[in-house]
Amino acid sequence: MRIGIVGRRGSWYVTALQTVLARRGIDAPCFPVTRLTARLGGGTPMVACCGEPMESCDVLLVRAIPGGSLEQVIYRMDTLHRLENAGVRVINSASTIERSVDKYYTLTLAEAAGLPTPRTIVAERFDDALAAYHELAGDVVLKPLFGSEGRGIVRITDVDCAYRVFKALELGNYVYYLQEYVPHSNEDIRVFVINGEPVAAMVRRGKSWKTNIANGASAASLVLDDTLRRMSIDAVRALGAVYAGVDILPCEGGGYMLIEVNGIPGWRGLQSATGIDVPELLVDHILNGMQ
Repeated sequence: MRIGIVGRRGSWYVTALQTVLARRGIDAPCFPVTRLTARLGGGTPMVACCGEPMESCDVLLVRAIPGGSLEQVIYRMDTLHRLENAGVRVINSASTIERSVDKYYTLTLAEAAGLPTPRTIVAERFDDALAAYHELAGDVVLKPLFGSEGRGIVRITDVDCAYRVFKALELGNYVYYLQEYVPHSNEDIRVFVINGEPVAAMVRRGKSWKTNIANGASAASLVLDDTLRRMSIDAVRALGAVYAGVDILPCEGGGYMLIEVNGIPGWRGLQSATGIDVPELLVDHILNGMQ
């Protein structure tokens, strides 16, 4: 069996996966997605990375799709689709990654699946964004449509601040992705799901309303109640993901809100908080699926 990893060579996640696979007797090369070369018209290899053919892999485990121009991102996803069409099992699939990388589309699928989500308004024009700010009661969280680890997320509670921030974004032709602020006691929940089953969960406690570990939040292992378990399973199923990280807010007034589903989730903080060896479980699932 040949397994490749799409990611950054030497990264913590790639190294962790390669170590687990090596214990199973599998040498897993890493393919940086920025080094892909594709050929048509009978050229071989069909898709290569640094001269190494990728279609010879049985499985490609996607660990990173870095940002780039629209053309670059589309091309990278096109190559993953093409490899899938050639019979390579891509985890997560190109379609799942396309769904999950887009916060707006992710929540549309979640809402269609009956999951509770915060009131969210997405617009392109400054005037529409300012109207959305008022519609959401003047307390909003502005997020980049694409992004992770809480970078670029700001809470806006002042109309003059909203005016200046929205005007700045207008200059760059950005989309305004606005959510109502949900009081959550500076806590959120991350659930890691593999093959439709939650395998680990943690509660993250932030120093402020932001709860990302990258921003200094602490984490502790969490036993899921039935509602959290069901929400996590349904969210991952809505995206068609083999594995995913599900982010949920515990609302101060009771109940939960689904915030995001990450189709290329990290697990370093989760593993530290829970002691669960995520790469082992992920590799177990991949190998069992190939038998």
